[in-house]
Amino acid sequence: MSSIDLSPFYRNSIGYDRVGALIDSALRSADSTSGYPPYNIEVLDQDRYAITLAVAGFRHEDLKITVENNVLTVAGSRDRDVGDRRYLHQGIANRAFERRFNLAEHVEVTDADLSDGMLNISLKREVPDAMKPRTIPIGGGDSNVLEHSDQAA
Repeated sequence: MSSIDLSPFYRNSIGYDRVGALIDSALRSADSTSGYPPYNIEVLDQDRYAITLAVAGFRHEDLKITVENNVLTVAGSRDRDVGDRRYLHQGIANRAFERRFNLAEHVEVTDADLSDGMLNISLKREVPDAMKPRTIPIGGGDSNVLEHSDQAA
């Protein structure tokens, strides 16, 4: 496993300390995670996203979705109901899983739905007004307080 040197990036950026940790974590987990369950990440429009996981055989009560520290975790576990069944071949996965997705700041999970073996998770980016672009007025030599563009208009 190799590591990426982000020091040139940090020279011109402020507040992106978490980026290095995310990249290292992604590089480490890429080798250690299985492809189960398969999933899609879809861009619906500029601020809306969807994650779809194929979780055939799992019921609502078998799945758990949590968000903590900008990490969305989807976990599934179900009881093995072996009973009187004897298989010649068992190709349908019946194993527990945990998938983690790193969320950017201001991305929130808005909904989750399980239908036809597909778990659909809706996400939306909602940037607070204080974080949106603003115009900085140039004063005439005196030290004016910075104003938001909506106040200056």
